Amino acid sequence: MKITTKGRYALHVMIDLAENDTGRPDEYIRLSDIAERQGLSEKYLESIIALLNRGGFVMGVRGKGGGYKLARPASECTVAGVLRCTEGSLQPVPCLDVKPISCPKAEGCKTLPVWEGLGMVINEYLESVTVEFLVNSEGYKSGTK
Repeated sequence: MKITTKGRYALHVMIDLAENDTGRPDEYIRLSDIAERQGLSEKYLESIIALLNRGGFVMGVRGKGGGYKLARPASECTVAGVLRCTEGSLQPVPCLDVKPISCPKAEGCKTLPVWEGLGMVINEYLESVTVEFLVNSEGYKSGTK
């Protein structure tokens, strides 16, 4: 499993939305403002925000005064959820993507327990990290890639 720019930038978008939320229900953050703060292409962020919108992580309004905001509190948005939304599976090997495992070699595969254990550790860890944690993390500075 390798996290692409799509997944990494999606996390930056989520953090930016959380950091810049005023708490007003009628106030949305423009994608152009996010792109400028993060130093990213607005065009590329459009495709990412569309995935986050479909995944229920953000909501948007078009037109004047439009933009985006988190669809739920940052404390309820996990890194695992955001990455699954943008990247798909978080499993370390493709044979674990489908349950039950359909690989004809699975029954005799001596490495399968390693991949299952690694997948469990990855998922447990990423489920434990929220966008709220990232916002409050000393190591994170908004506007960096």
